[in-house]
Amino acid sequence: MSLALDELLGLPGLEEMTVRAGARNLQRRVRWPYVAENEGIAEWVMGGELVFVTGINHPRGEANLLSLVEDGDAVGIAGMVILTGGTFIQHIPAAVVERAEQLGLPLIEQPYALKMVVVTHLIGTALVQMGQVRRSRDDILGQLLTGDYPSLAIARQRAAHLQLALDEPRRVVALRLSAVDGLFERHRPEQAERLWQNTRQALEEQLEAWCRTVAGAVMAQLPGDLFVLLLPDAPDLRPALAALYRQLAEVTGEMALFMGLSCLAEDCAHYRQALGEARQALEVAQNMRPATGLCDFSELGVLRLLQGIADRSLIDNFVAQTLGPLIEAGRKHPYALVHTLDVLLKENGNGAQAAQRLGVHRNTIIQRIQRIEQLSGQSLDDSLFRMNASVALLIWRMSESQGKE
Repeated sequence: MSLALDELLGLPGLEEMTVRAGARNLQRRVRWPYVAENEGIAEWVMGGELVFVTGINHPRGEANLLSLVEDGDAVGIAGMVILTGGTFIQHIPAAVVERAEQLGLPLIEQPYALKMVVVTHLIGTALVQMGQVRRSRDDILGQLLTGDYPSLAIARQRAAHLQLALDEPRRVVALRLSAVDGLFERHRPEQAERLWQNTRQALEEQLEAWCRTVAGAVMAQLPGDLFVLLLPDAPDLRPALAALYRQLAEVTGEMALFMGLSCLAEDCAHYRQALGEARQALEVAQNMRPATGLCDFSELGVLRLLQGIADRSLIDNFVAQTLGPLIEAGRKHPYALVHTLDVLLKENGNGAQAAQRLGVHRNTIIQRIQRIEQLSGQSLDDSLFRMNASVALLIWRMSESQGKE
C-alpha cells in the first residue's frame, strides 16, 4: 500500500519539510521510506521508495548527490529527502536542485533539527493506516462490483463507515493496459517485468491523482490488472475521460490503454451489472482501437455482435468497401462525403435538415448525394445500403482513422 508524496507532506509534524524540486510529481506514491547508507542507491532500491540522505555514514558532496539523483530517477523512487544543517550536509547544491527539477524527481529538504525517528515514525504509521483503509475500500468495492457480498445491507454499512458515498448514481469505467505480450517478447524477462511494474505503478499514481481532482470519484483495482473508476454522471464526463486518456497515454510507454464506460447505475446494488457493461465496452475498445481509447456501452449497439467476428480484417474490409470510395484523398476535405453521408443517415435522408446541420447550402447537399451515389455505385434509397453504411460509419467513428483526418 502507498500514499502520495503530497499526502505525506501534509501530515501533522512534517511542516518543516520543504519541496525544493519536482513539485509537478508530488502525486507519486510512496511505498516505504529508505535511509541511504551507501555511496549509491541503485542496487538497494526497487522503486517507489522515499529515500532519505543524511551524510552521516558517507560524505555527500555535490558529485555524490547528483549521482544519487540520477540513480533515484533511473530506478523509479518516489522522491528524495536530503537532511541539511548540522555537521554533515550544510545545504543542497544548486546543481542538484536544478537536475532534480529537470528530471521531475521530487526533492525535499529536511532540517536536521527535525528528528529522523519522528519523520519515519509518522510516515510508517500513516502508510500502515492507509494500507488498512485501502484494503478495506478495495474489499468492499470488489464485493459490490462483483456481486459477491453476504449482505447488501452490511456492504452499504461498511461503505458508509469508510466514507464511500456509493448510493449515488454512478457510471463505471473499466481500464486495462494492452499489448503486454509484446513487451515480454521484445525485452529480456527481467527488463520486461520492470517496465511492466513501473508502468502499472505510474498508471495507478496518475489515476489516483486524477480522482482527487474529481468530486466523488473512487478508484479500485480488481484481480487481473483491471482498474475501475466509479464516477458521478456529468455532461462533461466524456470530454473529461478523453483528456484523462491523453494524460495516461504519456505514461503507458510501449503499451496501449483502453477504457470501457457503463450506463448509469442508480446505486451500489447495480454495480455488478455496470461493471459487466464497462467490461464489454472495454473489449470492444481493445478490438476497435478508438482514437479516444474509450467505448461507451450505451452506444455500442451492433458492435456487440461484431465482437463475435474473430478476424478483424473482415471488419476492416467491410468498412473499406463501404466507405473507401467516398474518401477523396486529393481534395482539401477528403472526408466531406463520409461526413455528409453520416449526417444524412442521422437525419433520415432529409436533405434540408442535413444542410442545416452541416452549415452548407441545400444545393451542395444535392450535389454531394449525387457524388456519393456515383462513387459508391449505390442508391441512398436502397435500405440495404443505408444499413451497411450505418454500421460502417459506426465502426469508422470509433476507429483510429478519425484521428488522421
